[in-house]
Amino acid sequence: MSVSQKGALLSWVEQVEGRATLKFSERTATGWAPAQAAASGTDWFVNWADVPSVIRLADGSLAAHWLQKSGAETYAYDVRLSYSKDAGKTWSPSFTPHHDGTKTEHGFASLFQMPGAGGLGLVWLDGRNMKPGHGEHGEGDMSLRFASYGRDWKQAAEAAVDLKVCECCPTSIAVTADGPVAVYRDRADGEIRDIHIARLTDGKWSAPAAVAKEDWKFPACPVNGPSISARGRNVAVAWFQAKDGQPKAFVAFSSDAGRSFGKPIRLDAEGTLGRVDVELLADGSAAAAYIDLNANRAELRVRHLTPSGAASAPVTIANLANNRSSGYPRMALAGDELVFAWVDRATGGSAIRTASARLPAAAR
Repeated sequence: MSVSQKGALLSWVEQVEGRATLKFSERTATGWAPAQAAASGTDWFVNWADVPSVIRLADGSLAAHWLQKSGAETYAYDVRLSYSKDAGKTWSPSFTPHHDGTKTEHGFASLFQMPGAGGLGLVWLDGRNMKPGHGEHGEGDMSLRFASYGRDWKQAAEAAVDLKVCECCPTSIAVTADGPVAVYRDRADGEIRDIHIARLTDGKWSAPAAVAKEDWKFPACPVNGPSISARGRNVAVAWFQAKDGQPKAFVAFSSDAGRSFGKPIRLDAEGTLGRVDVELLADGSAAAAYIDLNANRAELRVRHLTPSGAASAPVTIANLANNRSSGYPRMALAGDELVFAWVDRATGGSAIRTASARLPAAAR
């Protein structure tokens, strides 16, 4: 789910008889508009955590991404991009932001509007330095990479952000007054998998730094990425970790565009599946969503937190499946409305549900 000047935009994948279709809908004053299709294919990589997206850019054009198989190996697939200049009626031929030509994993992309007069920007996990692993992630290092396009859709940049990151945790990016900031799960020597941040300033990425130095040692990817939100130079980051075998979720605030962060604030009470989301509010506080887990009961919850550490009681949005089939719930702030979306498995099938809440004037 993303937000533009028109409001919230929700995208999802539908699968029918082996064909996957990326669909989207924009929220209006009377509800969700009729769904439109952005792309479809029979050779897509469809995954519960590595999901396609559609966003609306500042010039009104739409950009979409999905994952398309490039070889026989399980994790051989590319990020494919396409754009529409006529409100989604027609779409350009697809293309890739990466040009390494390897039949390895390219995914977990986060698309965003480049600041100023720019067009599309994105970061993604890139496995060009990894070896295929017969159905599993192979040897070598996963990297985080960046690309951007001008409004003419000519590629303007491609660069490495971090050359060794966690293999399959979703990424997140936001734009501050100082430029874009990306958060992701790092992978340091000794299998330390803390959340890191990197900042794009004057066309160059800063050296990555830990949002909070937790030294969480974990032998594999937890498939549980962070979320970031920004307003001006204020930033909020939410994330999951399970140090000492205890699953927990946290939020930390920054007032200097992500150069430093305050003390992490515990988001859950007794246990969580993570899969967090965060939205920074106008007064500097934040709404943070997460999947609470208590006695095998999973609930999508949201809390209001302030940089001082104050936190509201949690509000339950929906009951969820307590496994991967519940996917990654989404939350977005559009005007004075906080919108939630999640996968509902209650009837044995799969449906997208949404809910919304109006915020008080001071928090918008």
